[in-house]
Amino acid sequence: MKILLFISEVSIPLAIFYIILYGISQKIKVYESFISGAADGLKTVVKILPTLVGLMVAVGILRGSGFLDMLGSILGKVTDPLGFPAPLVPLTFVRMFSSSAATGLVLDIFKQYGCDSRTGLLASLMVSCTETIFYTMSVYFMTAKVTKSRYTLAGALIATFAGIAASVILVMFMSNP
Repeated sequence: MKILLFISEVSIPLAIFYIILYGISQKIKVYESFISGAADGLKTVVKILPTLVGLMVAVGILRGSGFLDMLGSILGKVTDPLGFPAPLVPLTFVRMFSSSAATGLVLDIFKQYGCDSRTGLLASLMVSCTETIFYTMSVYFMTAKVTKSRYTLAGALIATFAGIAASVILVMFMSNP
């Protein structure tokens, strides 16, 4: 176990030193390249900031208004028999928009049901098996100036629901050894 801890502690510094040494060996101005990349990254952050703020505000309004809880209680009547508890329905929708808001909901689920409960375990797996679809699409497509997304949304939604289904199945198998 100590060797794993050692590897985890030295892997990042070794990777950084390797990149620097490789750059120097290739006669690349490493520091200047780093500064240039950081400046480009900052420009990207400034470009996507309005989108991020809009998504966060929208999720906050939906969560604060009680709409997500109402949606969960309505759709929970359909999802409960399928093994997907009603409290996770709002988490499903929020996760598609914001990872940080979804993390807040997961923490609320942990407080109410416990981390080791079926609902808590399912929430953990579901968040791990899904992606922030709309955030990712808006940020990456805006940054890359993509105007036609084609089947991206449909594919992402299918992948999200496959992740949710996989989470439910995994929790069922873990609960019934």
